[in-house]
Amino acid sequence: MTDTRPVIAVILGDPAGIGPELIARLFAEQDLFQDAHTVLLGDRWLWQEGQRVAGISHQLPEVDDFSSARDHQGPVFLPVDSVAEGQVGYGEVTTAGGASVLALLTRCLDAAQAGTVDAICFGPLNKLSMKKGGLAHEDELHFFAEYLGVEDYFCEFNTLGNLWTARISSHVPLKDAASYITEERIVAATRLISDSLSLAGNPAPRVAVAAFNPHAGEGGTCGREEIDVIAPAVEECRAQGYPASGPYPADTLFLKARDGEFDAVVTMYHDQGQIAIKLMGFMEGVTVQGGLPIPITTPAHGTAFDIAGQGQANVIPTRNAFAIASRMGANLRRQRLDESATA
Repeated sequence: MTDTRPVIAVILGDPAGIGPELIARLFAEQDLFQDAHTVLLGDRWLWQEGQRVAGISHQLPEVDDFSSARDHQGPVFLPVDSVAEGQVGYGEVTTAGGASVLALLTRCLDAAQAGTVDAICFGPLNKLSMKKGGLAHEDELHFFAEYLGVEDYFCEFNTLGNLWTARISSHVPLKDAASYITEERIVAATRLISDSLSLAGNPAPRVAVAAFNPHAGEGGTCGREEIDVIAPAVEECRAQGYPASGPYPADTLFLKARDGEFDAVVTMYHDQGQIAIKLMGFMEGVTVQGGLPIPITTPAHGTAFDIAGQGQANVIPTRNAFAIASRMGANLRRQRLDESATA
């Protein structure tokens, strides 16, 4: 009988942050790992340190490669020497810590391309450490996309329970955000978040598209992006079979989304959705790297250098991130198996 459970690669995140503690707490959630083959990738000393801080002890079988994960029922540990203990300290931005993260992520991406990993979940990263360590991109998503050869539209999704958000522009200066508002990008973002939610288990997501200007432009007296670009893009989405609606004024849209009227919101710039989502549930949110060949997830919060090493980290967002990676990875694996069977 074919094993349909996905292989999920997990890494500890920045060694100077709360990631190792969070992953140690995650692996205590035994019910999460029944539907997936999970491989924890990282340095032995850092994994031990994460357990020490969390006050938890795990005995994971060690493996030599990702493909060995299917030989085990429970989670396994794949040791990799990526950073020495003396090279990093809690709460510090370091070249060594950033280089370690990049090396481990690259190992996971290689496994994804080889077909031995179906999804990736990582602990919080520090972008400055990564850039010091060799990241040549604006963020990890652009690194993933280039490494995996993605040419179509991609963007981060931020999720809170059943509500997901996409955005037309991301880590760019706000003064440049208007230049990103095109019909093509809005249609692509709407299509991408709809398809991604379907992969996550929602077969008919309801997508709302936010306005850009105050009060949705007030009929063109406070900006014309809604009339000239956003509304036509929504109509094109509907013509393509995606149940999108809008544009809605952003200052009231998230009240409707919070109350369950929508499953997803396409926003026009980073903080338009981020502020709303984090106010509604900062300690539950997940970031999904949208538009990649495989699901990649992480908790939506950062490395929390101020509390690193103190045993105070909240595992809920990490748990949610792993659950989404597992669910999407399982559906992706089933799709691939079906395609192979009919080829």
